[in-house]
Amino acid sequence: MTINFTVSPSFPNERISDWYIFNTWLQRALSVPIHLELYNSFGAQRAAIAEGKVDLIYANPFDASLLVREKGFRAIARPEGPPDEMVVITGTDSPAREIRDLQPGTRLACSDDPCVNTVGRILLEPANLDDSNTVEHRRETYIQVARELLRGEADIGFLPVEAFEGFSPLVRRDLRALVTSELHVIRHVFLVGPALAERTDELTALLLSMHESDKGRGILEALGARRLLPVQHEDVEFMIDIISTLDQ
Repeated sequence: MTINFTVSPSFPNERISDWYIFNTWLQRALSVPIHLELYNSFGAQRAAIAEGKVDLIYANPFDASLLVREKGFRAIARPEGPPDEMVVITGTDSPAREIRDLQPGTRLACSDDPCVNTVGRILLEPANLDDSNTVEHRRETYIQVARELLRGEADIGFLPVEAFEGFSPLVRRDLRALVTSELHVIRHVFLVGPALAERTDELTALLLSMHESDKGRGILEALGARRLLPVQHEDVEFMIDIISTLDQ
């Protein structure tokens, strides 16, 4: 049996090689073939999920909701550290100092990340902005979102906090945050599908002990984590409930 593994497209492009290294490590540790497929968009990844082509996934919070509630996946681990938060950014020369300063016709740059975009839209509500009175510019990557602002082609952008903080000082010098979410409960998680039910405990133990070896610790650090922690079922259900509320 070959395990089909994928990762949410929300990760930075510079970590592509690190995920392949993780996949190789996992394959050797489990002594089973693992095929890593990295999709270019959330839509393409969701199509693969619908077709049953995913057995193991490092999922963004919105896809975690779909997979746990509708596809029978089980959350087994998450990175140690703060939860996922989103930020609305603008250029340093923008006259807007807070969300309420934004006006109808605002040009919005964003990726196709459903989690970031949903939360971002909620953060715009104090300015009474929505799909009907903003101009959306969809871009493939977060750095492209930032470039829209730097070139004056967009007024604001939606980003994960991690992506914004990961920009070089040169890029961040000309950007600033208007508002940052404070949800505190949504996170990316590793999910195991029904096809791997018999190996769930083995896989969980392996991920949770990664930091105990130099090799595993190095791989985690390259992916931006110090260690992986267990996920409690009730915490996942609470996160899914929060996401369902946000998505209404």
